[in-house]
Amino acid sequence: MTRIVMKFGGTSVADLERIRNVATRVARAVEAGHEVAVVISAMAGTTNRLVAWCQELSPLYDAREYDAVVATGEQVTAGLMAIALQTIGVEARSWTGWQVPVATDGQHGKARINAIEGAEIVRRMQAGQVPVVAGFQGIGPDRRITTLGRGGSDTSAVALAAALQADRCDIYTDVDGVYTTDPRIVPKARKLARITYEEMLELASVGAKVLQTRSVELAMKEHVRVQVLSSFTDAPGTLVVDEDEIVEQEIVAGIAYSRDEAKLTIRRVPDRPGVAASVFFPLAEAGINVDMIVQNVSEDGTTDMTFTLNKAELPRAREVLEARYDEIGYAELTADPDVAKISVVGVGMRSHAGVAGTMFKTLASRGINIQVISTSEIKVSVLIAAEYTELAVRALHTAYGLDVA
Repeated sequence: MTRIVMKFGGTSVADLERIRNVATRVARAVEAGHEVAVVISAMAGTTNRLVAWCQELSPLYDAREYDAVVATGEQVTAGLMAIALQTIGVEARSWTGWQVPVATDGQHGKARINAIEGAEIVRRMQAGQVPVVAGFQGIGPDRRITTLGRGGSDTSAVALAAALQADRCDIYTDVDGVYTTDPRIVPKARKLARITYEEMLELASVGAKVLQTRSVELAMKEHVRVQVLSSFTDAPGTLVVDEDEIVEQEIVAGIAYSRDEAKLTIRRVPDRPGVAASVFFPLAEAGINVDMIVQNVSEDGTTDMTFTLNKAELPRAREVLEARYDEIGYAELTADPDVAKISVVGVGMRSHAGVAGTMFKTLASRGINIQVISTSEIKVSVLIAAEYTELAVRALHTAYGLDVA
């Protein structure tokens, strides 16, 4: 008997008809002899509406009450799903995060899971019942409801799978697996049968939106096998697994892109010890994450610093740095919001030379200028003008032999 956690996102349960379809899918798994737990998101659009209500009442809302409001979306869907399962003869019961319980820290709105007590859930599953657990939520040290941040239901599902010692966590979305790149841009993109945790984590962190980054981190830490599937077809999905489960590694697993980037350059900063700290520490204090960083030192004792950040954070970052003008002593602050980050990811890079060279040569042949470069052991990322995003992705996909034959 296989123990499976099945997680369904907002588009999968967007209305009552889709909830019925999901219930039928769960029933098939139960009839096949599996022990099944379900983790559910709010119906598509519900969380946005709840958040908007909080913001309309008070831009400076109490985070504890915000969590109490937005957590209701998943609670409604969990109850409806349990009813749908009961209607077709499957014994089921809904569970909120605090009932499990899913114990979190006290960071309301962006809580992290500390522990899950899964003994009662396991007992119910062994007795033939399907627990339907509201994702995205838990209970903090103050006994208040907490939420895990946007996309947190994926994290809930993986954490529950780890706590239940499940054989697999199946995450159902509106796509039928992980592709070598966005099929909307590259029709010849291939669906991957398997991908490593590290590759999926890198892809998720640089723009691929199939899985939430935190959920992949947790799956890798807890060795939870994750399968990405579509709620709308019965096509095979993509397994996210340990590297040793993949016999022959591809050099490049996929190409990701992000249009959410902006570039900020601080010109003619004095080249002295501590200057980088005077720039980046205030940004960190303001909760602004910096990504790619390049520093160019001039002979006149000054340096230019260029870095990327989320486009939505650009106005706040400028405000922070302008407030530190006298302390930093720069000559000019320039911003460019019209950029995109293109990333090539693959564990095969560890044992193959020339991946970066192929990327640079391919972009150059298309007349695409590289503004910033950053690398990791299994990733090469470049910053380019946003207008060349689709051209760059298509060219690189072909250059690395990823097109469907």
